[in-house]
Amino acid sequence: MQKILLLFTLLSFCVTSAQTNNIIIKGGYVIDPKNNVNGVMDIAIRDGKIAQVAKNIDASATQVVDARGMYVTPGLIDIHGHLFFGTEPDHYLSNGLIAVVPDGFTLRVGVTTIVDAGGAGWKSFPVFKRNMIDNAKTRVLSFLNIVGEGMRGGAYEQNTADMDSKMSASVAKRYKEYIVGFKVAHYEGPEWTPVDRAVEAGRQANIPVMVDFGGSDPALSIEELFMKHLRPGDIFTHAFAQLTLGELALPLTREAIVDVATKKVKPFVSEAQKKGIIFDVGYGGVSFTFAQAIPAVRSGFYPNTISTDLHTGSMNAAMKDQLNVMSKFLLMGMPLQDVIKASTWTPAQVIKREELGNLSVGSEADVTILNIREGKFGFFDYTGYRIEGNKKFECEMTIRAGKIVYDLNGIAKPVVLK
Repeated sequence: MQKILLLFTLLSFCVTSAQTNNIIIKGGYVIDPKNNVNGVMDIAIRDGKIAQVAKNIDASATQVVDARGMYVTPGLIDIHGHLFFGTEPDHYLSNGLIAVVPDGFTLRVGVTTIVDAGGAGWKSFPVFKRNMIDNAKTRVLSFLNIVGEGMRGGAYEQNTADMDSKMSASVAKRYKEYIVGFKVAHYEGPEWTPVDRAVEAGRQANIPVMVDFGGSDPALSIEELFMKHLRPGDIFTHAFAQLTLGELALPLTREAIVDVATKKVKPFVSEAQKKGIIFDVGYGGVSFTFAQAIPAVRSGFYPNTISTDLHTGSMNAAMKDQLNVMSKFLLMGMPLQDVIKASTWTPAQVIKREELGNLSVGSEADVTILNIREGKFGFFDYTGYRIEGNKKFECEMTIRAGKIVYDLNGIAKPVVLK
């Protein structure tokens, strides 16, 4: 009898130990757009997954995080970055020096998933995967460039002979765990060939296309792009750009979504968004202006997705990082819940990774804890236009796959596991 009791006690201990939570986040204001959660809640994390979202979860866990007064969201998703860093000085954003190593610029601002936007083409994707995707704590995905050589700049990106729909789709299907779409970028001709070949690749692989107009003279019609070439679910990035002929010594131009004369969003732009075209910020170096964004946001036209176009140029100029871009849209009048949704659940839907961007029980525990600092802050764009605000996002903690990977002020107890 004593042996039976001892066995029962040991089994009970093992079951209880197996169910011990790894992390409990206590008292944070949880915003989870997918599940319509918007209030003070606790979150339990166990074995790398979200185990429970509820009020007053028992605080017995390996680590307990005091998130009172803070916002707790799904891990942020940046669908436009440049992560194909390399050592080739003449390779621009494809194994070159202008791209960045993700973990140094993502986790510290709450980004747990980032999508490389066209750095690799079908020829170079295996190198990108081996060097960057396989070695990052951040989840790194890819919009495959329709140019086989990838985003090498110059003549490489103008070569329509290297824009192969069949080979691009084949590589995307082979690496479907990592490739979430195709990218058109920097083409300077008046033809629709790059867009149409990318869309054909997208049709074959059943994934979206992201378009970055390089510009032409005269500018290609974005109405024609939206209504005749793109499909619902395809993405127009750099949505708030305003480049004019000769600006910054650029010989080409892009059409803007806000009429420069009337300061109103063009009617067909709103129609395109209703049709299902995705409008992505893709802030970048010269691809965002307040002259476009302020009248758009004030009229109720919000971006579907907020992203950075992260590279060494943009991060050291007006863009800074994901939280700085989010702060600008909050300042311009985009509601907090919409800013969070455009940085979590909507991008997950856009890239067809609906297991991401939410805090559903059973989902991988990617979690961001944010403060909204109050003070006097300046925000500017590449033209030098500056506005002041009194609120700014700051990342307190980032949890990736159930592990704390960034803790700004040591709010976890214990701070470090021994």
